[in-house]
Amino acid sequence: MQPNLKGCSLYYIQKNILMKNVLFLTLTLIVSVFSYGQNIIIDPTPTPADLVTNTLIGPGLVTSNITYSGDLQQIGFFDGNNSGIGLDSGVVMSSGYVTNIQVGNNPSTNIAGPGDADVLATAQSVTSNPASGDITTTHDAAVLEFDFVPNGDVVVFNFVFASEEYLTYINSQYNDAFGFYLSGPNPAGGNYNVDNLALVPGTNEPITISTIHPNLNGQFYIDQSSGTFGHSFNGFTVPIEIRFNVICDSTYHFKFAIADCQDGILDTGVFLDGGSFQSIPVDLNLETNVGTGPMGDSVIYEGCGVEADFVFTRPSCQSSDSLWVNVAITGTAVNGVDYSTLPDSVLFLPDSTSASIPFTAFQDGVNEGFESVILTVVNILPSGDTIVSVGTIWLYDEPNVSVVAQDTLLYCLHDSLEVFAPAFDGIPPYTWDWTPLPDTTFSTYVPADSNGTFDYYVTVTDACGFQDTDTLTVIQNQTLAIDTLLQFPASACLPDGAVSAIVVGDSVNAQNQIQYVWVNQSETDSIEATVWQNISSGWYYFTVTDAVCTASDSVFVEQNNPPIANLDANTTAGCTPLEVSFTNSSENSTSYLWDFGDGTSFNVNNLDAQNHTFTSSSLVMLVAYDANSCSDTAYVDISVIACGCTDPTADNYDPNAVQNDGSCVYPVPTVVAPNVLTANNDGQNDVFFLTTEKTVRLELIIVNRWGNIMYDQTIDILATPNAGWDGTLPNGDEAGEGTYFYRYIATGVNGDKVEGHGFVQLVRD
Repeated sequence: MQPNLKGCSLYYIQKNILMKNVLFLTLTLIVSVFSYGQNIIIDPTPTPADLVTNTLIGPGLVTSNITYSGDLQQIGFFDGNNSGIGLDSGVVMSSGYVTNIQVGNNPSTNIAGPGDADVLATAQSVTSNPASGDITTTHDAAVLEFDFVPNGDVVVFNFVFASEEYLTYINSQYNDAFGFYLSGPNPAGGNYNVDNLALVPGTNEPITISTIHPNLNGQFYIDQSSGTFGHSFNGFTVPIEIRFNVICDSTYHFKFAIADCQDGILDTGVFLDGGSFQSIPVDLNLETNVGTGPMGDSVIYEGCGVEADFVFTRPSCQSSDSLWVNVAITGTAVNGVDYSTLPDSVLFLPDSTSASIPFTAFQDGVNEGFESVILTVVNILPSGDTIVSVGTIWLYDEPNVSVVAQDTLLYCLHDSLEVFAPAFDGIPPYTWDWTPLPDTTFSTYVPADSNGTFDYYVTVTDACGFQDTDTLTVIQNQTLAIDTLLQFPASACLPDGAVSAIVVGDSVNAQNQIQYVWVNQSETDSIEATVWQNISSGWYYFTVTDAVCTASDSVFVEQNNPPIANLDANTTAGCTPLEVSFTNSSENSTSYLWDFGDGTSFNVNNLDAQNHTFTSSSLVMLVAYDANSCSDTAYVDISVIACGCTDPTADNYDPNAVQNDGSCVYPVPTVVAPNVLTANNDGQNDVFFLTTEKTVRLELIIVNRWGNIMYDQTIDILATPNAGWDGTLPNGDEAGEGTYFYRYIATGVNGDKVEGHGFVQLVRD
């Protein structure tokens, strides 16, 4: 359950005791104004039970089991009327004597009393205090407890926190603490279990000097170091409302506790608004279709499109019967004319805990300023007490939203420019529509990279849909410019390139100086000049700065195409002598060095083909040069070998040849035949055989005069060179003397054949 800020929220609960204990609850927009004409008055004599029953507790609940622990001088009644505390009267509790809070006293009493475990746990839980872990003890605790039974579903009360520890001991271990601890059934489910309700509005942080001070949640803090207000504390908070949900007719336990932390000096106090601890039987709230409305809970603009409901709620324990609630409608706005007609009563149906009245403000086009709509509901409690609930809505005429686009004059070019169009008046939040840009915020970026006048249009729309349009003009007028960047290519092998810049529109400064800077692409070298010579190929960046602006540009220094040597040969291998024709197809070159690898070299300045005869293997080199002596080299391997007849059987066999060139010459076989065969075994002419040369095979056939075959053999000359006919018949008989005919075919070493024939005379004597 989060506490609400009293005096800063749009609904404020104010009590007035009339005859017969009539209590008025007024919900209206207020501004807290403090007056300091009277000092606070403290009375410590009332008993704690009397302070609870007769001072603190308002209508709508019944209390019991009131207990108090601590020194009785730590609790009392206060009269704060016009003292600046923000509360008229009520109950005050302190970690010291409450009378020391009065002007002229010192609120720093070491009572040497015990501490409180719940307060210690609260102090240790303050995450914004880096020293909270160093808080190990509490002292001088004042603890007020009681039970209560509400007859409504909402309980509220108001309080002010103050301390003498402001501002010296913020975020230290001397961080005095307090708490409002609730136990009992929780309407949201489960139970409250000593839940601390004393939290900084809108947060889960307990209220201490370390969570409310000028640098943190400062909207809730009031400084008292100068003694302006009518009490002795160094600082205190504005009035804060605690509002929490309960289940009507259920029993709850409440504990107010405060204590010093870590030591017992420099007191801290809590002021509880008298009569503010009460249960609301019929509650009145304003709900809009935009949450709390564009200007808060109680201000609605005519024609803004905000639809609202006055929502009345009653306790669930009183919802069994139907209930008519009379509503008085007053105010300066006219019912049914300035807004939708509101009824003078509201019906709660049985088992219903809420009822509502719809509300819409009309746009009448008449500027009437603020007009009020006031709803008053009178609730009579079973005790006879009367609670009057008042809700006020303020109507206001259509606001005039406006947007002012800030025109810009630029003297220097930029990649982009941030431009602004603040919105004024109207109902925030605003949205912006930039044309031709897509942004919807009050600032955007527009190009600023060329001279000229450029218009952009922005339309602002507020939360009500009201619009205004303005033109934003950007005038770009930079005179300084880089007219031309020149580049001179570098050679393929030399850093002999150059860049040059031509600048126009420059304005000299007081020292009549203009700065020129060239930087290479690696940012390793630079020169302050407009010309940079003897540089390699690559990007170069130029910047000129005059008395007003800076201009930058870049240029790429090219590189001349390098020589490409290209050499081809019609053949790369052959027999010595080998004649080779070379073709030169080199590129980007003007002269050439030929080196044939055998001591022959020369220079030419043309691409003519070259012929050369090689007697041995060589590496031919061609070097191509351009006009700047950059070069490239190409190579061709020429393989030359000895060729000849490699067949040892040939007449012209060359033992030094490594490749047969087909020149081998082979001899023709020769055959010599005898003409007599004696066959008498005398060792002479006993066998008829042919004497051969250059012959490897011999086919020999012998026949008699009648054609009968006497001998038919194919002879391997290399194996049996003297094989022949011994004068015997095929059956082994001796042939008779006489003349025989022979025919032969001789095959030479290369396959050549020689044929011949003749006669041989066989004699046996």
